[in-house]
Amino acid sequence: MKAMTNRQGEGIDRELLKGVKLVTRCWGKKTLMAEFHIEAGSELPDHSHPHEQTGYLIKGRLDLVIDGVRHEFAAGDAWSIPGETRHSAVAVTDVVALEVFTPVREDYLPAESA
Repeated sequence: MKAMTNRQGEGIDRELLKGVKLVTRCWGKKTLMAEFHIEAGSELPDHSHPHEQTGYLIKGRLDLVIDGVRHEFAAGDAWSIPGETRHSAVAVTDVVALEVFTPVREDYLPAESA
C-alpha cells in the first residue's frame, strides 16, 4: 500500500447528517483520520461500531455521551471510545473535531478506494 497524504484544503468531504460534514483527511492500512464540522445544535444519534475512535476537539463545545455517561468537551479536549461502545453527541456551538478510527472505516473512504 502506498502512503496517502493530504494538504490543507484537500480531502474527500460529504454531509453525513443534517449539519454534520465529514472530511476524510488520510488513511493507511490500520487507521483513518477524519475531520468533522458540526453545526451548533446538530446531533449525532446514539450508535456503536467496531472501530476504536480517538478524537480531539479543535474548535467549539461538544456534549458527548459515552456508554451512558455525559461528558462536556471544549476546544483542546480529547477522548478515546473503545469499539462496540454506544455513544452520541450534540454540538453546543459550531464544532471542528479531528478523529482517528482503527481499523479503517471503509464507509468513510472515497468510493474508488473502498
